[in-house]
Amino acid sequence: MTTSPDYRNTRFWEKLSRIRAGQYRTGDFMIADAKDVDVAGGVPSMGRCRDETTGASGRLRTRPEFLDQVRELIRQDVLDIMLSSTATIEQLTDEGVFDETRVLSAFRGNEATDAWVGIRGGRYRDFPPRPYRGAALEFARAPLCLYSVTYINDAEHDASSLETYARFRAEARANDKMHFLEVFNPNVETGIAEDQIGFFINDCVIRTLASLTRRERPEFLKVAYNGPASLEELAGHDPSMVIGVLGGGSGTHRDTFELLSQAERYGARLALFGRKINGSEDQCAMIRWMRRVVDRDVSADEAVRGYHGDLQKQGLAPDRSLENDLRITDSILEKAAV
Repeated sequence: MTTSPDYRNTRFWEKLSRIRAGQYRTGDFMIADAKDVDVAGGVPSMGRCRDETTGASGRLRTRPEFLDQVRELIRQDVLDIMLSSTATIEQLTDEGVFDETRVLSAFRGNEATDAWVGIRGGRYRDFPPRPYRGAALEFARAPLCLYSVTYINDAEHDASSLETYARFRAEARANDKMHFLEVFNPNVETGIAEDQIGFFINDCVIRTLASLTRRERPEFLKVAYNGPASLEELAGHDPSMVIGVLGGGSGTHRDTFELLSQAERYGARLALFGRKINGSEDQCAMIRWMRRVVDRDVSADEAVRGYHGDLQKQGLAPDRSLENDLRITDSILEKAAV
């Protein structure tokens, strides 16, 4: 049986060590792909097949087709982390797909109900999330896992979520698993003004981590990008914390590259994107341009143009015209664009 690669031989560990030592440098920003969509949305979440000749989006991908795409991205060896479900990680590890790369494998450690976003006919996000967990840590084949919490400004709910997180940490230690903590924005009404949500999240995160010893702390944090002010505050508050951002909705490719550019500029050191990669016309090309943006080799605008140029060379039709794809559709990104 093939085991997962030693995490100390991965780019993730090399970069994380430098960042923690205060030696962050160009090239150290980490890119993770969230291919754990099957635990969130079932069949539709795996995306649609694309015609190899035209690039047009067609029928829903089957699981084997989805796995082929994941294999291709791992073998490209540009990503720092590949996050997926325990079932997917097990299959790819047994195949030895990670063996010849420096990509770290990771699995989703819980599947809280506010992440159940793709279920056809589902209404799960209309209600306060429950911290469901299906993954068995003792059988999981990757050294790192994601754990997500959602604070909704309700004492009973938030305390219950934190008690569940404490039990998870104990089990993770017992099974020698590292974890990172994802904190979603509230999915229900909280009574907090929209422009204050980021600061509410910051305070909840700091309060949570204050109770943890070094052995218990997550390897890094992953939060929504709520604008420069809240990100700079969180990243600057405690240099020992490594901050990452989540990708959110699909949007335009300018949204994708702009989010990366702003996140790196204002203190994030990692981005974990799912739909923004999974829905792109050419996922490998998308990741190459993402890498160039976070390395400050090109601007977000230049990356969109370069990506469209790659599609044109392959004879693939883009989903959006270049003019439309250069637009920023996210209001938070638009306010801070340079």
